[in-house]
Amino acid sequence: MTHFKTITSFVRHPALLFKRFNSSAASESNSALVLKNKIGAVATVGINRPNKRNCVNYATAEQLVQAFEEFDQDESVCAIVLHGIGGNFCAGYDLQELSTGNASILSEKRGPMGPSQMLTKKPLIAAVSGYAVAGGFELALLCDMRVMEDTAVMGVFCRRFGVPLIDGGTVRLPALVGFSRAMDLILTGRPIKAKEAHEWGLANRVVSCGTALGQAVNLADSLKRFPQKCMQADRQSAYYATYSAKSLQDALQYEFDNGVPILEMESIHGARKFVDGIGHHGKFQLNGSSDSQK
Repeated sequence: MTHFKTITSFVRHPALLFKRFNSSAASESNSALVLKNKIGAVATVGINRPNKRNCVNYATAEQLVQAFEEFDQDESVCAIVLHGIGGNFCAGYDLQELSTGNASILSEKRGPMGPSQMLTKKPLIAAVSGYAVAGGFELALLCDMRVMEDTAVMGVFCRRFGVPLIDGGTVRLPALVGFSRAMDLILTGRPIKAKEAHEWGLANRVVSCGTALGQAVNLADSLKRFPQKCMQADRQSAYYATYSAKSLQDALQYEFDNGVPILEMESIHGARKFVDGIGHHGKFQLNGSSDSQK
């Protein structure tokens, strides 16, 4: 309970959140392009190029991949929050670097923005502030959920300069909002603000300006109370059904095959708790919820 109150206080006072999150980064070099932090069971990955609205260059993309890989293997982490330092989520790829004709950005199996071709085991939540446009929009789409500030803007701004969506934008956007709405954003490059994004299902939460990171951490932290293997299996099945399944039967079989092992690992224990009177009437505050972390 004390830990939850601490996190809640960060939402009310975002400055405290940055002070706490960045305390371990103080000893880092000023050239750190990605700031990695942990608060409880939540890992945060912050793009740290505020003077460039957190646009991503080759080196930043490398550090983003490393951060995602590190936290995805960390058993103490239940979820990862991606955010931008200094008021903007991410303004896309660094066009100054692209203008040099540096072909190295296309030489890796990963996407130019870094982790855009990854499917992590852990849930990903984007804390969207300021601009999340072009490749930054694609990074937001990579995440399972988006907590968006009421003043934030998303969009395919790279339409203006002939830079294609090669970090998953044309794949994930139609899956999230439908083909017709995706075409509206992809073809016109127009901005989409928080209210409309929420109406479309593109933003999962709309929050006050300056609170996206704290709210996203709260949301991520709430996931730790659930049995983790079950949650991860359901998440993987949803991704498979949406992007990889060859047919309805294929998707159903994948769900079944990957869900059945969970019965013995977590479900029987959960059923016994319910029989003992825990969680009746739809209650989510379960006694002994820390068992899910074992």
